[in-house]
Amino acid sequence: MSGREIQGGVRTPTKHDSGHKHVSGTAVYVDDIPTPSDCLHVFIATSRVAHAEIISLDLSAVRTSSGVVDVISSDDIPGINDVSPALGDDPMFAAGANGGLISYDGQSLFAVAAPSIADARAAVDLARIELKALPAIITIDQAMAAGSLLEQPPYEMGRGDPAAAIAAAPHTLSGRIHIGGQEHFYLEGQAALAVPGEDEDVTVHCSSQHPTEIQHCVAKVLGVADHAVTVQVRRMGGAFGGKESQGNLPAAVAALIAKRTGRPAKVRYDRDDDMRITGKRHDARIDYTVGFDKDGRILGIEVDQAMRCGMSFDLSTGVCDRAMFHADNAYFLPAARIRSYRCKTNTASNTAFRGFGGPQGVVGIERVIDEIAHAVGKDPLAVRRLNFYDPMSARAGRDVTHYGMTVQDCVIQSIVDRLADSADYDARRDAIAAHNKTSPILKKGIALTPIKFGISFTLAHLNQAGALVHVYTDGSIYLNHGGTEMGQGLFVKVAQVVADTFQVDLERVKITPTSTAQVPNTGPTAASAGSDMNGMAARDACEKIKARLVAFAAERWQCDSAKVIFKADGVHVGDEIVPFPDLVKAAHLARVSLSSTGFYATPTITWDRRAGTGRPFYYFAYGAAVSEVIIDTLTGENRLVRVDILHDCGKSLNPAIDLGQIEGGFVQGAGWLTTEELVWDTEGPTAGRLRTHAPSTYKIPTASDRAPDMRVSIWEEGENPEKTIHRSKAVGEPPLMLGASVLFALSDAVASVAEHRVYPALDAPATPERVLMAVERVRNADREAAE
Repeated sequence: MSGREIQGGVRTPTKHDSGHKHVSGTAVYVDDIPTPSDCLHVFIATSRVAHAEIISLDLSAVRTSSGVVDVISSDDIPGINDVSPALGDDPMFAAGANGGLISYDGQSLFAVAAPSIADARAAVDLARIELKALPAIITIDQAMAAGSLLEQPPYEMGRGDPAAAIAAAPHTLSGRIHIGGQEHFYLEGQAALAVPGEDEDVTVHCSSQHPTEIQHCVAKVLGVADHAVTVQVRRMGGAFGGKESQGNLPAAVAALIAKRTGRPAKVRYDRDDDMRITGKRHDARIDYTVGFDKDGRILGIEVDQAMRCGMSFDLSTGVCDRAMFHADNAYFLPAARIRSYRCKTNTASNTAFRGFGGPQGVVGIERVIDEIAHAVGKDPLAVRRLNFYDPMSARAGRDVTHYGMTVQDCVIQSIVDRLADSADYDARRDAIAAHNKTSPILKKGIALTPIKFGISFTLAHLNQAGALVHVYTDGSIYLNHGGTEMGQGLFVKVAQVVADTFQVDLERVKITPTSTAQVPNTGPTAASAGSDMNGMAARDACEKIKARLVAFAAERWQCDSAKVIFKADGVHVGDEIVPFPDLVKAAHLARVSLSSTGFYATPTITWDRRAGTGRPFYYFAYGAAVSEVIIDTLTGENRLVRVDILHDCGKSLNPAIDLGQIEGGFVQGAGWLTTEELVWDTEGPTAGRLRTHAPSTYKIPTASDRAPDMRVSIWEEGENPEKTIHRSKAVGEPPLMLGASVLFALSDAVASVAEHRVYPALDAPATPERVLMAVERVRNADREAAE
């Protein structure tokens, strides 16, 4: 056996490949790419009303404005006026000479190209637009009252007869929770640089999680074949789902200008425009009725999930479906009916966001569990444990979800038990109760919430990935795959897989930009499946090359192929050790191919949407968090005091990267549920106008919002029981939902104002204003009950 280990192999805590570039400012993003001197800057003109008929659009003054090179509207699109991901319902431009329809405040109307962005912006104001105002539907409540839905009738899934189970239950309760949306607030805004080529060709550099979709969209708009469009992405400055489909518009606009003028063209949103134009996380209104026994065990449940989708479908079908899948979180629902209302509103089409609907479903059921615990007078953790999926129990059937999937790898009980012990949950809960009895103003709260999150795209054809690997004659390795890097560490993880397969140091592996010309027809980097799928595809390519090298070495050195073993100190060929570069050079001279593509398709994925049953996920990831908070009952101000997290990554590919993802996901989830509030005007002539469209009005968590005592651990016993890449588990999305523990810790603190006699029913985001209103509501209800 070799005494040496490779540097940077799998399961090694290895730094992010671009981390030093991020902090030093040398990482190249789209806006950093050197552009030719004749590059045009493009500004997209947007609507300032939410719903109107366009009677006429006169752009003659715009075209003659100083510096303007080109102006385009829907009349100038040679192909199809559509930038939607799939359903053809999201026009690139709403306006043309013959009119059009405005469906939200911020919708693209036309675009202006000039040598400077200042000239392009100035010209936009010269447009003459005649509008006929139409009634606008903005909120979920307005949409539900008007029956304004994208999909009718409401989609349902479930099992059993929940109405009968609820009617027969010893106890029942009904309630409603409002859950706000969330702005992606990636540090790098939407951006695209298009460079025209010969004939119909165009190359687009963009900030996108889905280069193939950009390719298809640009080709559709230009009216050309896909092969004429090359899309390249080196990295994104954050994405969080907001660059899965929302990058289609800037890329298509830049490409169209480039092909019309024969000059490079760049579109780059500023922050205010980015927040106005792009979709958010779907906000939700969740109504529930649940029947339960005296201990808090759920017997039957009905849930209505109403989600604001915006003016078109975008990705709402998948988002809303996933919210339904996760309406159980980690809990067995013996009789359940989940209904989903996809509300059509005159707001930007909401889109993918880390968790893709799962977080809304999770928060909904966690509210149900929390309120049940209040009703039966028990610690919420006891009720959570009572309702967990329990495959090992003699109680038959408590391992099947409400959509018919067997939960084969449930480890949530073990994780929660371990975390409750390591976080001293019971002792701290007692200490908090004692503190609250003697502290009339500052109240503390604590909550432990779990997560069971399904890993896979529920749209089956997206569960595939490709890779391209070249081994050069000096032993260096070129790696390309269909995944995209948005700061999450995907590239270094896949590179570690390649290094491990060949048993070479990580420094030998060259990470290269994602390109539709290198690996075609890829899916988006989303659904937490990037490492799973691209890692498997890359390993497939490596194994093909490796098999050729083994066959060559066995023949060349006249030994059994079983005795050709790749190790860190070289390739062991019989009794000899051949340095890896020497072996590949010899193979090349012998005319052995040192290049291969790789491919992976996730197995066992089945989903019958019509029947609402199947196996939509390959496996589940698990985790749990304990959050402790303190609130000021006079102002509603609050602080996160301590956080303990234990998360299941399987056999982590890179513990350093995964720990960062766990902590970052938790903080983003906590921000969604506490400080990040989106506000629109809902009535009058400005209805649909987003008021929180800049850092001055929208509050993301900062370093000071992080708990001063934060203890994050990977569950060491974790191991993916399925055939995944080195038995690891996805880690991008699941930890975000652990932020629910902060919301319910705040609820616990508010409830202590009346010694837990009144349930707070705290909505999200639990801003200081909402916390204060909940405090007053609880006090008043308690006072009225006492009288």
